[in-house]
Order: sequence, then C-alpha cells, then structure tokens
Amino acid sequence: MASFTALAAATTVGNPKLNITIFVIFVLVTLTIVIKVAGGKKTAEQYYTAGGAFSGRQNGIAIAGDYLSAASFLGIAGAIALSGMDGFLYSIGFLVAWLVALLLVAELMRNTGRFTMADVLAYRLKQRPIRIAVSVSVLCVSLFYLLAQMAGAGALVSLLLGVTGNTAQNLVIAVVGAVMVTYVLIGGMKGTTWVQIIKAILLISAAAIMTVWVLGKAGGSLSGLFGDAITKSAESQTTAKAVAAAAKAGTTTTPDAVAGSLLHYGAKYGKTTTSKIDFISLSMALVLGTAGLPHVLQRFYTVPTSKQARKSVEWAIWLIGGFYLLTLIIGFGAGALVGPDEINGAPGKANSAAPLLAFHLGGSWMLGIVSGIAFATILAVVAGLTITASATFAHDLYKEVFKKGVSTQDQEVKMARIAAIAIGIVAIFGGMLAKSQNIAFLVALAFAVAASANLPTILYSLFWKGFNTRGALWSIYGGLISSIVLIIFSPVVSGKPGVPTKLADGTTVTLSPSMFTDPTVDFHWFPLDNPGLISIPLAFFLGWLGSKLSTEHNAEKYAEMEVRALTGHGVAEAINH
Repeated sequence: MASFTALAAATTVGNPKLNITIFVIFVLVTLTIVIKVAGGKKTAEQYYTAGGAFSGRQNGIAIAGDYLSAASFLGIAGAIALSGMDGFLYSIGFLVAWLVALLLVAELMRNTGRFTMADVLAYRLKQRPIRIAVSVSVLCVSLFYLLAQMAGAGALVSLLLGVTGNTAQNLVIAVVGAVMVTYVLIGGMKGTTWVQIIKAILLISAAAIMTVWVLGKAGGSLSGLFGDAITKSAESQTTAKAVAAAAKAGTTTTPDAVAGSLLHYGAKYGKTTTSKIDFISLSMALVLGTAGLPHVLQRFYTVPTSKQARKSVEWAIWLIGGFYLLTLIIGFGAGALVGPDEINGAPGKANSAAPLLAFHLGGSWMLGIVSGIAFATILAVVAGLTITASATFAHDLYKEVFKKGVSTQDQEVKMARIAAIAIGIVAIFGGMLAKSQNIAFLVALAFAVAASANLPTILYSLFWKGFNTRGALWSIYGGLISSIVLIIFSPVVSGKPGVPTKLADGTTVTLSPSMFTDPTVDFHWFPLDNPGLISIPLAFFLGWLGSKLSTEHNAEKYAEMEVRALTGHGVAEAINH
C-alpha cells in the first residue's frame, strides 16, 4: 500500500484552481444525489444496511468503490513505475484476497448476521464479552484505515492542489472529514453506497482512458511500452545510485541489468532472506485481511439474499481485477513517459506517478480529473469506514452491551449519528497528526489486525463446532495485541537505514523511511515490516487452544447456525425482528 512521507514544496505541475474546481463539483453533485436518494428519517436497518435494497451488481460496484482506495491506486501505480513487477505483486495479493471472501465468507456472513460482524460471532457465543471484543477490533481496524486515508488527503494536497504548509493541509483534511460525516449523517448506508458506486465508475473509467492513451503512445505494443520503461529506468539517476550501491557492497551490476529487473520478480522482495520472508508475511496479511475488513463485511448485508451477496463479490472480483490489470499499464506508462527521476523528485514520490502521467498525457485538464477522482476516492472510502465504525458502536456497544438489548430504533440511529460525528472528529485530528508521517504502517496494521483478530474467529464460528467464547476472546485479543506490538517494534516504525532526501529549501538531509524519520531512533527488534506471518497463525492457535481449555459447548446452537449459514433459513425473520 502507498506510504506518504514528509512532503516538500507544492508541485507546479498543472492548474491547482482547476483541480479544486473539479473536486468541488464532484462534492456538490454527490451530495445532491445523496440527499435525493437517501434523505429523511431512517430505521436502524435502513441506516446500517440500506434495507438490503441493492442488487448484487450494484453492491459489487460499491464494493469496488469501497476497496479501491486512493492509497491503493496511487501507491500501486507508483510501485510498478519504480519497482516493476514487484509492485504488481500488491495487485495480485489484493485480487486473490477476494477469492477467500467469495469462497469462505460472503454467502455465509449474509445468511448468519444482520447488521455487523459481531452479529455473526455472537450468534452462538456469549453476547456481552464477544461484542465488546469484536467492537474493539473493528474500531481499531477502522481507525487505522481512516487515519491512513485522512493523512493521505493531507499529503495529496501538495501534489494535486498546489498548496503547502501545515494550515492548508490541515484545512483540506478538515474539509474531507466534514464532507465524509455529512454523507453518513444524511445518507446512511444508502447514500454512502451511491457515492461509492459513482466513485468506482469514475476511477475505473479514468484508469481505462489512461491505459488506452498510454498504449497509443507506445504504438499499441506492450513490449514497446516495457522497453521504453526499461530504457528510461536505465538512464535515471535512481539506477545510477543502485549501481553505485552494488559496487560499494562488493558486487557488480550494470544500469541495463538494474533497469531490466523491472520485468522480473524479486528485484525488491527477493534480494535477501529477510525480504523474502517479509513478502510472505505481507502476502498473508493482504490475502487473508480483506475477508476480515469490517467495512467490506458489512457490505454483504446491503443485498436482499445470500445469492446476491455471492453475486456482488463476483462483480467486485471482475471490476477490481480489471482495474489492477490497468494499473500495470499505467505504472509502466509512468515509468516510460515520466521516468523515475521526475517521480522521485515530486512531492509524494511514488504516489505522484499516476497524476504526473495524467499531466504528461492530457495536460492540466487530465491532471485535474485525476485529482478530483483521487479526492473522490478518499471521500468514498472514509464514508464507508465511518458508517461501519458508527454501526459497531451504536448496535454492538450501545444497544447490546450498554442497554442490554433494550433500546428503540430511533435511539440506536441517533447514537450511530453521534458516533459518526465523534469518529469524524477523531479521524480529522488523527489525520492532521499523521499527515507528515509514513502511514504505510497504518494500512499494514489494519490488514494485519483484520487477518489476525477478525478472520480466525469468523472461520472458527462458521466451520468449527467446538469453538467457544474463550477461544474467540483469546483469538481476537491475541491477534489484536500481537499484531500491534509487532508493528510498533518493526522497521516500519523505527530503524530503517536513512536515505538522502531533498527538502523544499534545496538542502539534503538523511531521513529514515520509517515512521520515525530520524535514523538514530531505533527500538525495533522484530525484523519484518508486516507481522502477518506471526500474528495470523498465533490467532488461529489461540482460538483453538482457548476452545480446548474451556468446557463451554453449545451443540444445538451450532447446528442451528450451520443450517442458517448454508440455507439462509431464518434470515428474513432476523431482519424483520
């Protein structure tokens, strides 16, 4: 996923006023649509799941809009531009993850739950401790993902809107947060879903146009495009530095060899044993984390039947898979037409590859469109995260834990709206604090926690008769704590070797790619960037061990849940309860 580091001066590329105008137009149009389709008083069912009123196709498009974040789009395109096929490995991981969701989670979740992920886990386990544990996990995942998106909004300001300074970036973060909360308060899940549908169509269309344009520049030849990217890479200062570093290490290489590695896997993740293990760990988190992301899981409840839930994932796979294939062309196009030196010299570095390519292709107008879509992407994703987090707080904590199941729907929806405002405020101030930091660890933590704390308990609940409350609590808290602790003491937070970085005033300083940019700050002892290799198996083990050490067992409730999960029997009764 993309990481935004401390940014230098604002770019002079493009027309910032045009970018802002396109962004404002998108906000006004989508707000009008949200008010028109989703205004008025709402029941809890309408606020959380839009009453299950969306078709599988509509929900699949919305899932794609929810899943394809700005960090994903800009970061993957940039990773491919600079690292070639190693950057494309992210796309493969994100796509394969949906097969896990399709085969193991989507239909069964839709049949078993009602509003939130905790509904599934609490079905045959003790309500109060399970809902508290799941709420803690869901809120942690949502918060880290929200901070990543909000910080990304602040970082993108320098490149896309041509403004600089803390005040300007903080203002944009506040605006994004305010618009996000407005979407959620007015539209609930229905309004949020339409924003995600519109955003998905815009993002995929823009990527398709850029892809055709790039291929046209290359004469319609993929091999020609790859060759141009290799040539540009071989001429870059980045390659010269790589050759010099190899010579210093006592090995020999040539610019052509370094540039040619763009077409081969292993240039980034296959150099050392640690990097290979780190890639396995990252892959586990990406592939297994998606099926445990709460804002993705909640989308399965917005369709009327389990068949439509399965269909929505099928649509999402095709759309997301197609989009990531387009990023391959966009990434190599940026490498060929823009070049590594210009990309690395721009604010945001790798994250600037796609916008810079847009400018090279169509000038200020094309850059303005991509700028607007990038902000639309952030708005759509943060709105989905906010409504998921607010639903968890209102439904699982307020109603089921604090009120012990005794509350009216009006009270619940009111609490959800209050929670959305509170979450928005936290996200705004968190984004302001994190905007100048490397946020890759936030995204990695979100996926690692989802894969460690959420997915094992979901699979155990759905498929293992011997699973019980103690096993669920051990698995959730064990996965949550282990993933957070390992991330904190990993090289992502401190200890990565410093690299020369040019500041706005032209001076060059040595900064670490870690969250703590001072290379002298080093308290890491865990060698991997992502904890998935340790925390995911540990969570599965703790779930098994806790269940084996407990005498709690409810065979009848499991049999009831199994029938419901496989057949959908009883879903209508639960929804109309």
